[in-house]
Order: sequence, then structure tokens, then C-alpha cells
Amino acid sequence: MDTLLIVVLVILGILLLLALIGAVAATRRNRAGAESFTASLTAVDRQLAHATAEDHGWERKTLDAAARAAFAEHRPGVEPAALELTQIVDEPGTDSDLAIYRIATAETTTRLTLGRRDGEWYAKAVEDER
Repeated sequence: MDTLLIVVLVILGILLLLALIGAVAATRRNRAGAESFTASLTAVDRQLAHATAEDHGWERKTLDAAARAAFAEHRPGVEPAALELTQIVDEPGTDSDLAIYRIATAETTTRLTLGRRDGEWYAKAVEDER
């Protein structure tokens, strides 16, 4: 009887060890997949913002120029390294429209929200991201 008990305990120990190894491997795989998923979701969000702007007849060059001008007004002398349109908010009417940009510089990243009043874009909010 003692031999049978030892064999059962050894088999249970091996199964427990295999379960722990599998759990660790699954956690690592899920973590790597989550990072990849987040990166691809961010890219899809940006593509959607671009498509929405084009679909609603918003002139992308005008938006980008307004974003650059608003950024230059709030951060004089700082040159943006990258200008990314990240979100479009298209409410009924034009005075509620928003275009949200992420502007990267050598030192920081800034979130710029453009609003529209009487057909002209203006800086509604400028916030440094942490």
C-alpha cells in the first residue's frame, strides 16, 4: 500500500509541476499578445480617424496646417517631430467638431485638441502627456 501511495503522490506532483509550467508559459504568451494587440489597435484607431476625416469632407491639409499653427502658438520655437491625427469627433453641425492630434517633439508628447468655430479651426486644448 505504501508503494501505491508513493506512486500516486509522484504522479500528482508531476501533474502539478506541468500545470504550473503551462500557466507560466500561457501568461508570458498572453502578455506578448496583449502588447501586440494594443499596438495594432492604436494603428487601427489612427486609420479610422483619417478615414472619418476624409469621409466627412474635412481637408486633411487644412487640419494639419491648423494643428501646426496652434502648436507653434502654444509652444513657440519647438518643432514637432511627428504629427498624428488620433481622433475625430463629428457632432451635428460644425461648431461641435473636434480633431485630436498627438504631437511628438524631441522632449515631450503633446495632445492637441482642435475645435471648429465658424468654419475655422482653433486650439481648444493643449496638454502635455505624461
